[in-house]
Amino acid sequence: MHNLTGIELFEVDLRQIDLQNSCLDECYIPYGNLSMAKLAGASLIKAHLGNVNLYGADLAEAILNGADLVRANLQGASLAGASLVEANLSGADLRGATLQGANLERANLCGAKLEGADLSQASLSRCNLFRATGGDLDQSCCDRTTILPSGHNYGR
Repeated sequence: MHNLTGIELFEVDLRQIDLQNSCLDECYIPYGNLSMAKLAGASLIKAHLGNVNLYGADLAEAILNGADLVRANLQGASLAGASLVEANLSGADLRGATLQGANLERANLCGAKLEGADLSQASLSRCNLFRATGGDLDQSCCDRTTILPSGHNYGR
């Protein structure tokens, strides 16, 4: 476990790095390449990860509360059981990602690509999915505060 709180790494190439259970709170890694990185159990609270490449990364059980993941590439990434409370994932590519059991309460997924993403048991309370594409919400936990891709609130 490493403590890298507040580290600043602009456009860095950290493909396949192993930082499982590390603390990267408030780190600044925009435009970085973290594809296939092992970040399971890592703490990335309020991390600045805009436009970062996390293709195929393992972020299972990671804590990404308040993280900036605008336009991040999370294709095929595992975010199973991750906490993404108040995370900004607008425009993020989550195609084929695993978000099973993830906490996305108050997260912003405006315009996110969700084709093939596993959102089963994901908590989407107060989550904004406006203009998100391809998301299958049938097995997720939505409530009347969830904003659907259509802009309407969830309601059965």
